Amino acid sequence: MSIELLMSDSIAMVSPSTSIRDAAERLQIAEVGLLVVGTPDAVHGVVSERDIVRCVALGTDLDATTVEAIESDHLKWATVDSTVDTVAEEMMENYLRHMLVADSAGLLVGVVSMRDVLTAYLA
Repeated sequence: MSIELLMSDSIAMVSPSTSIRDAAERLQIAEVGLLVVGTPDAVHGVVSERDIVRCVALGTDLDATTVEAIESDHLKWATVDSTVDTVAEEMMENYLRHMLVADSAGLLVGVVSMRDVLTAYLA
């Protein structure tokens, strides 16, 4: 099964200059666990809810610190042609909860979560 069938094409995105507090609000409004930093054709990184929790725990100034300061730029990508099995293996090997999905031109077209992958195996 192609990962394209499971991925979410509703991508929650923010600019690198977004404050951590605004990013947390965006996560809550979009009801997702990952924000993509940048644009579909220029992804800078990602910020997860865990990243934001870490900032809160460390006492980071949530209004003065931007997502650019905490984003992960070690991104793992799948393609729309990737199989669920391939994506599941990559996620397990790299301890990932989310992967970005690109089209044949290399543009961001979706995000797949571990929950999406598990749904395929449980269906």
